[in-house]
Amino acid sequence: MDISVVIVNWNTRDLLLDCIRSVYETVQGIPFEIWVVDNGSTDGSQEAVKTVFPLVQLIENTQNRGFAAANNQALKQITGRYALLLNSDTALTDGAAQTLLTFMESTPTAGMACGQLLNTDGSRQNSIANFPTLLTLISNETILRIFFPEKFPSKRRNYQHPIPVESGIGACLMIRKAAMDTVGIFDETYFFFFEETDWAYRMRLANWRIYFVPSARIIHAQGKSAGNNVASRILFYRSRYIYLKKWHPQNYSLMIVIIFIRLLVNAVLSLLGVGLTLGLAPRLLDKTIVYFQLIAWHFKGCH
Repeated sequence: MDISVVIVNWNTRDLLLDCIRSVYETVQGIPFEIWVVDNGSTDGSQEAVKTVFPLVQLIENTQNRGFAAANNQALKQITGRYALLLNSDTALTDGAAQTLLTFMESTPTAGMACGQLLNTDGSRQNSIANFPTLLTLISNETILRIFFPEKFPSKRRNYQHPIPVESGIGACLMIRKAAMDTVGIFDETYFFFFEETDWAYRMRLANWRIYFVPSARIIHAQGKSAGNNVASRILFYRSRYIYLKKWHPQNYSLMIVIIFIRLLVNAVLSLLGVGLTLGLAPRLLDKTIVYFQLIAWHFKGCH
């Protein structure tokens, strides 16, 4: 088996079916299997997969175990030489899986590779992630990407060839099974967010390399699987703190202070924006509410 496709789902039935369909329609001439790990969906996802795609290996959880733990359930059982992790809100384009596979086969030092994520209108999304550091927390990431594009690659540049990167966005990742055998699978301390960043960092420590392969193109309905409400943002902050405490223990307290100050500044600026628009900008108002809910969560001890 060449590729084991792994998709974690939670209440995104129609997107999940489209994602699976894209695998069957675009992966040609490559032995593959599909694993779906359903995190206790209540929207009929499990029944739909059984009915529409009976050959899919389905793991049915009774509760939401999170992204890392759910992926690990499948990763412990796959038979492929490579795992292809897909969010349920993605769809492969023609040749995407083959392109990633060909690159990995020709690059024995590659432990992980990501493709180019696209919005539904075909425009590019950021598909590359840098490891969080003091510099990235203090600075504006957009400015870093503009002035230091080699160190901070992004969608601003139209890359024609694969490039080495620090990490990829977890919506679509191909991982070499041999690399997993070396560094282990996901750290289940993370419920959602930053688990792939942690994985990439461990791979780099073990001398595996991570690459961005721009010719592998994947449609990504960004945010449909994760959401953008305060619960999702709390998960993001909690996972970021887990990562920073794990890999930057000496600077952890300072990093938390920096993050909180930036949150306060963003909240104040958003509140001013709400005032200037007389509260008539719904998206700005919603963002401001989320900021202040995050501040309240911090004052409660991030619990």
